[in-house]
Amino acid sequence: MTSGPLGARLRPCGPVVSTATVDRALEGLTQAAIDGKWSPLLEEARPSLVPVLAASPYLAGLMRRWPDSLRAILADDPDARLTDILSKTLALEGGADQVRAPLRQLKAELHLLTALADLGEVWDLDAVTLALSRFADAAATTALRAVAHDQRERGRLVSAPEDPRGPVPGLFGLAMGKHGANELNYSSDIDISLFWEPDAVIPVLADGVEPQRFLDRLAQAFAQLMQERTGDGYVFRVDLRLRPDPSSTPPVVAVPMALDYYEGVGQNWERAAFIKARPAIGDLDEGEAFLKALTPFVWRRSLDYQAVLDIQSIKRQIHVHKTGDGLQAAGANLKLGRGGIREIEFYAQTQQLILGGRDPSLRSQRTVEALKALADKDHIPAEVAAELTVSYQRLRGLEHRVQMLDDEQTHILPIDPARRIAVATLSGHEDLARFDAEVETLLIGVNRRYGDLFEGEEALSSPFGSLVFTGVENDPETLATLDRMGFSDPVAVSDTIRAWHHGRIPATRSARGRELFTRLAPRLLTVAAQTGAADAAFRRFSVFFAGLSAGVQVQALFLNQPELFERIVGVMAFAPRLARTLGRYPAALDSMLDARFETELGINTGLFDQMEAEAAEARDFEGAMNAVRRLHREQVFRIGMQTLSGRIGPEAAGQGFTNLADAVMRTLSAAALAETERLGGAMAGAVAVIALGKAGSGEMTAGSDLDLMTVYDAPPEAVSSGKGWAADVFYVRFTQRLISALSAHTAEGSLYEVDMRLRPSGSKGPVSVRLSGLEAYYGAEAATWEFMALTRARVVWASDPGFAARTADALDQALRRPRPGVDVAGDVRAMRDLMARERRPEGFWDLKLAPGGLVDAEFVGQYRQLQSAASGGPLTVSTLEQLFHDPALHEAWRLQQGLAQLLACAFDDRAEVEAEPATFHARLAAAAGQADFAALIRRLEQVRAEARRAFEAALPPARDG
Repeated sequence: MTSGPLGARLRPCGPVVSTATVDRALEGLTQAAIDGKWSPLLEEARPSLVPVLAASPYLAGLMRRWPDSLRAILADDPDARLTDILSKTLALEGGADQVRAPLRQLKAELHLLTALADLGEVWDLDAVTLALSRFADAAATTALRAVAHDQRERGRLVSAPEDPRGPVPGLFGLAMGKHGANELNYSSDIDISLFWEPDAVIPVLADGVEPQRFLDRLAQAFAQLMQERTGDGYVFRVDLRLRPDPSSTPPVVAVPMALDYYEGVGQNWERAAFIKARPAIGDLDEGEAFLKALTPFVWRRSLDYQAVLDIQSIKRQIHVHKTGDGLQAAGANLKLGRGGIREIEFYAQTQQLILGGRDPSLRSQRTVEALKALADKDHIPAEVAAELTVSYQRLRGLEHRVQMLDDEQTHILPIDPARRIAVATLSGHEDLARFDAEVETLLIGVNRRYGDLFEGEEALSSPFGSLVFTGVENDPETLATLDRMGFSDPVAVSDTIRAWHHGRIPATRSARGRELFTRLAPRLLTVAAQTGAADAAFRRFSVFFAGLSAGVQVQALFLNQPELFERIVGVMAFAPRLARTLGRYPAALDSMLDARFETELGINTGLFDQMEAEAAEARDFEGAMNAVRRLHREQVFRIGMQTLSGRIGPEAAGQGFTNLADAVMRTLSAAALAETERLGGAMAGAVAVIALGKAGSGEMTAGSDLDLMTVYDAPPEAVSSGKGWAADVFYVRFTQRLISALSAHTAEGSLYEVDMRLRPSGSKGPVSVRLSGLEAYYGAEAATWEFMALTRARVVWASDPGFAARTADALDQALRRPRPGVDVAGDVRAMRDLMARERRPEGFWDLKLAPGGLVDAEFVGQYRQLQSAASGGPLTVSTLEQLFHDPALHEAWRLQQGLAQLLACAFDDRAEVEAEPATFHARLAAAAGQADFAALIRRLEQVRAEARRAFEAALPPARDG
């Protein structure tokens, strides 16, 4: 390399500009320039300085502010000048206040020297980045020494100022990223990871000084000294986040904690980050020992297939367009965008991680050297290495020129043509169109080479764009992708995904779980976006995913069954109930792999026979309860999925939920009777279980409880064969066990809330009623509302078929028995008015209590049924059949019951329907046969108004007096 004054060696970096522009650019530079008296030195450098002054406000400001530094830089050999700057930086003494200003002035001189040597083609890229990196080392070393000096002055630090172990023995900082590889950007921050070895640090602290707190404050003071902006500028922005799990660890991490983290949950992108790591400040020996301890983590000698896939995922998360379509110079992100620097770095680093464990020659920290080493060992074609090397150098050069405009940490070519022509000028171009074309050709070439790595591999990006979740900060291209996907808060989504990658939930706590999640994450986000309700789908999947006790099996299932995964996420967008079910009981997913899961409801699949068989085979009563709960949960999930996906309609869903409840009641009634007989002996009698309410009418929803009563008969003198229980005691015990079997929460969850208050005498009467007592009660005591409940009574199980028939006949006779002098219509209307006063509807979507809602229709239907029963007409438990002669009420009930089915499948509690996503609104509208959500609301308003008028006509209010 030649030597000599820099001013004499500069080459013009841009086109010649007009005399007026030259004069304006040089005005105020020196007193000699103002007087028009050019020194020979400035005159010689004039062709090279003028384009810089014209294009870069930042560099022009440095020249005008420190003309003496400019003269010295131009007059001196650049290498000698760099050595002088570094020596002065390391020679600074004192505390933070003493070094603050000179550090910034030296940085300005270093920046001016580096820019002129770069733009004037005196230094190549390696020399430029090495100069910046060496100064960063020197400045950081001085800053750490200064803040340690302040602590020593305060009596908190007792080590000797010139301790060879560093300002704070045991404290060290690793240079990471481009700083670690001596490839620092022109206007980059510096990534420094701070660690401390307790055995070395604690002895040099004064008594009573808490080490972690002391070191954290020291780190903050160090960062502030480096990055605080004063009238003299700043030194470097400092990023301390490239440490273990930065959101939950202190700024300075203890070495034992760090080693445990990397060994336990360290990720492959963190391994890639440590390729470039080197001790830079503080106790360098401890830093070297730490990196040596990390060698097995970074450079693994053996890798299984999944680990290789996970390493490859670092590069596969970037969305590649091999054709280069859409790549434009204006606004191009030279670092993170397609065809940018990161693609070249990932190309090299992923190969290094896979191959470098067995071949130390591939472990170079520097990108260009790594490409050459890979080519030398025939791991990549030599022509590819050469092409990517040239591209890397050109991209880095462009990056530096973008940053020279205003000393901003940016990697984006300006969109504004006036600012982009300034970059072109600093790059030696006069024609912006030609410059743009060359940049685009460069980006396309890198992107194509990068895309070659994807041949035959599973893509881990998305059709929407790149999805990169490596590093300690959110990737801008990824945030843009998430925004295109329809997520309202891309940062929150990215933070959540990266937290899962850090193993903060059980599903990703193991290495295998994290490797699987790397593949699952882009599919999750893409499927969530395709639901049309990205936020809701992701939020509800998060509830499920975070609730898993382990994640390998479930994630593997999702990856192997992509259609299943799409359906799950699609339904979760609108169904927090199902999301919570899966979160608590992920085994419910297994039911979706059963061929019977897709079978249309109503077709006998043997599931209910299976329930009865498994309960009968259980070792004890609790085992029978758990067997029933498992199959019940799977079937509720099945019916809910088919309902929400539109595979079945609301009426079929209602019958499906009712058939399931019937199977549960039959199975557990038999089990409860067997358990009662085991405890008390056999009873010479019979018992029946009667369903009322929606269970009786066959109109259950996912959220329905069970309204039940039990009826028995036995000879008056009958007692149980074991403990001699009388019949009333025996059947009360049976009923209590049945209630417990239906409602108790076990390890397998729960089934139904059970309400027995509709039995004769309600909560005041016995929990099980003798058949003769039931007949007597309805013959003499029952109120009209109790007969209304009886219109939906249905025998679902009996210990004896003959007794089932007798009980059903007794219920019919009770309904048909004349009740002279009773104003049935008045009683029904009075009850509805009382309900209206005491239970007001909770908003528009209270489908039950709203005027013209389900209760209005059901009350009229039950009134019609009581009229029909008294006149000898047909009896039915179906509300729709009861309303056959009331078309307005029939339609209102059908429409609102259908909507209630969907809402109950989706939500545990009353939903804020308006707040749900538009896609769910469309699903509701489609279920109701309406074009859109607005039409559905209008239709609801219309049918409710008509239903309320029909209710008033059928059950007019009582007249005063």
